Amino acid sequence: MPKFFRSPLFDISQFLLLMAAICWFTVHSVENLGYSWQWYRIPKFIFTMTEEGFRAGPLLEGLKFTLFISAVSLIFAMLIGLVTALLRISNSPIARGVATFYLEVSRNTPLLIQIFFIYFVLGPVLGLGRIPAAILALSLFEGAYTSEIFRSGILSVAKGQHEAASAIGLKPYHTYRFIILPQAIHTVLPPLTSQAISLIKDSALVSTIAIYDLTMQAQALIAETYLTFEIWFTVAAMYLVITISLSFLVSVLEKKLRLP
Repeated sequence: MPKFFRSPLFDISQFLLLMAAICWFTVHSVENLGYSWQWYRIPKFIFTMTEEGFRAGPLLEGLKFTLFISAVSLIFAMLIGLVTALLRISNSPIARGVATFYLEVSRNTPLLIQIFFIYFVLGPVLGLGRIPAAILALSLFEGAYTSEIFRSGILSVAKGQHEAASAIGLKPYHTYRFIILPQAIHTVLPPLTSQAISLIKDSALVSTIAIYDLTMQAQALIAETYLTFEIWFTVAAMYLVITISLSFLVSVLEKKLRLP
């Protein structure tokens, strides 16, 4: 099979063709309803050029806020996931019990309910505002799934590696830092990428607590302009560009980290 058909570019090309077909079908269906497209009004909602220079529009401002919340939440989710994974494989029954309880609660309740609970219930007690509450909810929710990714990666490393590290006198901390985790990263990187993309899409739910991310900005613009299809298609395209770019960058990173 030619190398091109095994490359990320081929997957991206297939995805773009599929999205183009879906867009064509949607546009054709809407035209049958007699909808009047007004795409010429959309660019100013993304950015404008003034005498003072470049000025971000509401959608671009919302996108920047979405990326900020997603990036911070992803960092905390990975930390929470790594700690939870280590607790799950520890010899302590208490640590395993705490980690299992957290996983079951987080994975078996909707993210929207968790956001409401943290903001409306824990927020007043802990003094959390909208943004910290949203970041905490996303981090805990995604951290539960990330922990299983880390755990599977750690368990994929041969037991002989642990035994060899113990034989040369390495402590558990140094064993995981210098031997186990560097090998596990090659296994966990692809599923972590999928989880990061999922987090970016899940971040749209923070608009339910009046955070002006990309989704909330779109809802406000639709209420003001009634450009429902144009704005939602634009928002979908912005999410698509971000997620495809992330997938491509991680594919390049994965090749560079690939073991010989």
